[in-house]
Amino acid sequence: MRPPRKIDPVVRKELGVPRNMSDTEFLKAWKLMSRRVCKPCWELKYCPYGPLVEQSPIMGPLRPEAIDHNEYLKDCLRTGRLGNGKRLDPGRRAMFKKRVRTFDPANYPVSIPAAIDEARCRVYGHICPVVFNAEGFTETTETRRSGRYIRAAVKMRVARRDNYMCQEPGCGRPLRDFDIEFDHIIPVARGGPSEEHNLRVTCFEHNRDKGRKIIV
Repeated sequence: MRPPRKIDPVVRKELGVPRNMSDTEFLKAWKLMSRRVCKPCWELKYCPYGPLVEQSPIMGPLRPEAIDHNEYLKDCLRTGRLGNGKRLDPGRRAMFKKRVRTFDPANYPVSIPAAIDEARCRVYGHICPVVFNAEGFTETTETRRSGRYIRAAVKMRVARRDNYMCQEPGCGRPLRDFDIEFDHIIPVARGGPSEEHNLRVTCFEHNRDKGRKIIV
């Protein structure tokens, strides 16, 4: 079995990982915590957290990207021009000099584990606040069903709603009762619930091909 990827110290610091916790222990706890919730932007298509997003950690660029950008700043200072050909004004020159002078590659992570990267906001880059709260809140009194178990009544409603046909675009194959697969639109591994609104009927092949992808 391949050992888990070592978490970059910069990532550990940003996420507040205790010094006495190993990478393996942290990733295990992180995956368990993130499975209890679903990022609102996946399920609701908007973010209700507002300013809380800005208070969450941001991973920023990886070390190779940061080094490339620093070289770009050096080139701008050397040529006196920006990448688009415009002349470098005094204000930008002073800012670029400061950034080059204080640049330290060690402040940027070499890599970020996939489980952590998936929790980032795709617009701003911050870790989604819902992961840190780790509460399976819903807008109803019913607790979110975060496991793979699907109630028989829910299966029946989904099958009837989808007319016993594979819902993968371009397929539409009619399915018999024993051929039906129930696909989680937002995967269970990413916090998707086993409820009617997050399920669709698919054939065996398309359910297996999807993996951890989210249907948009």
